Amino acid sequence: MKALILGFVVIIAAVLAIVPAGLGWWGDVLAFLRGALPVIAAFIGLLLIFVGISDIKDRAEAKKEKTNQ
Repeated sequence: MKALILGFVVIIAAVLAIVPAGLGWWGDVLAFLRGALPVIAAFIGLLLIFVGISDIKDRAEAKKEKTNQ
């Protein structure tokens, strides 16, 4: 229960920090996102490659098991 309440408090604080009436950090948040977006995209791409390779291996194994039966 404490974690849930603390989670809501942190989310509210983050929203208040980026709105113009709050701390006005929206420009800083956008600058961070502009810099982080290529890195995040690269990690997502790597993850998708690993998932695709795993899927290919699983299909090959399922096909091998099906032919062995």
